[in-house]
Amino acid sequence: MTSQIILGILIPFLGTALGAAMVFLLKKEISENIKKALTGFAAGVMVAASFWSLLQPALESSRQMGTLAFLPAAAGFLIGIGFLLGLDMLTPHMHMDKQNEGPRSGFKKTTKLIFSVTLHNIPEGMAVGVVYAGLRAGSAGITAAGALSLALGIAIQNFPEGAIVSMPLLAEGMPRPKTFWMGVLSGAVEPVAAVITILAAGLITPVMPYFLAFAAGAMMYVVVEELIPEMSEGKHSNIGTIAFSLGFVLMMILDVALGQ
Repeated sequence: MTSQIILGILIPFLGTALGAAMVFLLKKEISENIKKALTGFAAGVMVAASFWSLLQPALESSRQMGTLAFLPAAAGFLIGIGFLLGLDMLTPHMHMDKQNEGPRSGFKKTTKLIFSVTLHNIPEGMAVGVVYAGLRAGSAGITAAGALSLALGIAIQNFPEGAIVSMPLLAEGMPRPKTFWMGVLSGAVEPVAAVITILAAGLITPVMPYFLAFAAGAMMYVVVEELIPEMSEGKHSNIGTIAFSLGFVLMMILDVALGQ
């Protein structure tokens, strides 16, 4: 069990590191179309993971509540949305630079991007941690294969995130090794958040459905607030939509096939 948990925690982080390593293989800039495709793909993976890996187990864990089984999932989901909304209101926002609004507009777009991705990696780490905490506790609806599929899904969507963080820094003239490590460090909060969540398992287990749904809500906020606008702006927004569909279907296949 311990080795499974360690592997599950490290897999998403590896996805970020591999994405950041693209600075050694690609030119200094990612084309807009590729960026839209990567962002759309990540969004599709996160939406599918939010439902099959988090909300569905949350609902199954609350079956004993009968017709009110939806309450923990609904409450946790909304709290997760509210939590990320609060963080975005208190911290530099990724899209502020485009609008050139407010007192925080002095931040470089790349600095905002790194901060935003790092910040939003926290709920992804919590999602992995809460699923493995539930697996240790024997919570209904959570299997070792299902937990692994979530870790793999987050690693898949972390791959483009690692590239999207590192490549703009390379375009600004930062040396390739440094841009790589900046991308890697943006994902370092995920295993930390996962470990903290697992260590708090004794407190989490009684309210596991709420925490599963909380992680789902936080991830969905990132999709709607950050990823969908990025993949849809400008021309050729259909590229992001197609990539979203592919990411969603891939994560659905992983979760359903491995989660049985």
